[in-house]
Amino acid sequence: MIRKFFFTSIFILGWCSCSFSQAQDSLTIESTMTSTKNAFKLDLYDPLAPARSAFYSAILPGLGQAYNGSYWKIPLVYAGIGTSLYLVLQNDTEYQRYRNAYKRRLAGFQDDEFQNILENEGLINAQKQFRQNKEFAILATVAFYLLNIVDANVDAHLKQFDVSKDLTLRPNFEPNFMSGNIDYGLTLNFKLN
Repeated sequence: MIRKFFFTSIFILGWCSCSFSQAQDSLTIESTMTSTKNAFKLDLYDPLAPARSAFYSAILPGLGQAYNGSYWKIPLVYAGIGTSLYLVLQNDTEYQRYRNAYKRRLAGFQDDEFQNILENEGLINAQKQFRQNKEFAILATVAFYLLNIVDANVDAHLKQFDVSKDLTLRPNFEPNFMSGNIDYGLTLNFKLN
């Protein structure tokens, strides 16, 4: 169950971060010329923006998404990290419950809460299961934390991507006279001025 939740959550966050990451145009900086006082726009690539965004997300999860202007991703980051942390704590609590009952039985006490329900072997198996679930939840927490950093970095890169009208991508259908079939493909056109 934990594995299924882990992989489903990573798939959903990965899909969300990839499908909405090109929402804004490239970065622009307005500057004025001192001699003529004319303002002009200059498209500028900031090579440190992805690193800065990743650093912010490493310091505080979600801060890199805020830096990029992708505020809608912040609840997803905290939902993933928070849910997996909750699963870590819940599985650790259950593990400790079964472990303490087993340790009391080994010490000779017969008053634990599982006395008439589980044998010693059942307590051992429950401990193994909850410990394994806790370890998977720790891996999920680390994975969501790293995914947060990678998402902030990739989103900052894609914010600077050129989405001008000079780039076109069209489907291409051409007959193949040798085989008599139609060849399918994509054509990428660059318009240089």
